[in-house]
Amino acid sequence: MAAFLGIDHLDVRVRALAQVEAFYDVVMPALGLAHKRYAFVDEAGDWYDRVDRRDANVVEYYEAVVPGEAARFVGFIEDPTHEPGRTRIAFALANSSDLEAWEARLLVIGAVDVERSDDMAGYPALFFDDPAGTKLELCARLPKRPATT
Repeated sequence: MAAFLGIDHLDVRVRALAQVEAFYDVVMPALGLAHKRYAFVDEAGDWYDRVDRRDANVVEYYEAVVPGEAARFVGFIEDPTHEPGRTRIAFALANSSDLEAWEARLLVIGAVDVERSDDMAGYPALFFDDPAGTKLELCARLPKRPATT
């Protein structure tokens, strides 16, 4: 069985990029996705260079660039017909002690319905929506302890 290599990228649809851009300008760099870029996508989801066509949805994306590795990123595609679903996107935090500061920060930058996990000792996490209704989570999973015999 092949090892799980992680997620290459996420394309998140948003109704209006302007509605969420300031929110993600704070969240993404704090999660290590510090390089902000723009690209263009047609209705079929194909990416292209802006000089090639004009009927594009702007894509804003934040990437982590590690020398010698392909960039990993989260992109936000503007789609005026998009209706947020129930799928939740979870981002990992290194330390559960960071959750309290994140909770305060999220409220300031416009997160909606910020809630703590019901089991902060066993599953330390914050659940919330971005300003456009995309469901998100910040979690700090506890490392598994080695089995004792």
